Amino acid sequence: SPDTPILILGETGTGKELIASAIHYRSPNFKGNFITVNCAAIPKDLIESEIFGYEKGAFTGAVSNKKGLFEEAHGGTIFLDEIGDISLKLQVKLLRVLQEKEIKPLGSNRTRAVDVRIITSTNQDLKKKIAEGEFREDLYYRLKVAHITLPPLRKRTGDLPLLVENFMKKTAQEMNLKPRQISVEALNHLVSRRWDGNVRELENTIRSIYAMIPSEYIHLDDLLVGHRQVVFTPHRVGHGH
Repeated sequence: SPDTPILILGETGTGKELIASAIHYRSPNFKGNFITVNCAAIPKDLIESEIFGYEKGAFTGAVSNKKGLFEEAHGGTIFLDEIGDISLKLQVKLLRVLQEKEIKPLGSNRTRAVDVRIITSTNQDLKKKIAEGEFREDLYYRLKVAHITLPPLRKRTGDLPLLVENFMKKTAQEMNLKPRQISVEALNHLVSRRWDGNVRELENTIRSIYAMIPSEYIHLDDLLVGHRQVVFTPHRVGHGH
């Protein structure tokens, strides 16, 4: 169902936002906006007004009406990344959105209907937070009507060659460079690493390779100490950073 809430679980950098985006663009509401909210990055005293919007005069500095991100996502999807970081007060309001499919901007006495799929993610143990009184159990079960657990990259090494190929093509396009090839030995070297930073670390490493190594064919020697650039040190192979 296009309005089924989905909770995505996984370590930092496992690609939770990519999965949320893929779900949106393969759903019936793909023509609507896909709005991402990093709940950990927005100060707790500001996130409520960012998500729900506000009316002029709702608080000091509210000089005009502002549409919230839920309204921006109307007809599409809102992705609440790191949902475990929101306050209990905001959890209550989010539960209301899930139950009533409506929001109330700050300073307003009127509610506004919203048709939005809610996808959330976290790298935290929400059941532990529930036990500690930091997360509402009723909200947890409303958010995980469907849930996806993303394993860390070190547990899906079979995906690495495809991911390396994909990120090399993507990086070449973004940097307006010719696509590069990588030797079997160099690829095996990448596959052998632990990748504690998961997919995000791998993508950033490919960016570094493109930025630091000018050759169009990447050899194992290019990745090791003592050659053109220092990207990796041999003793770290298989042990991450």
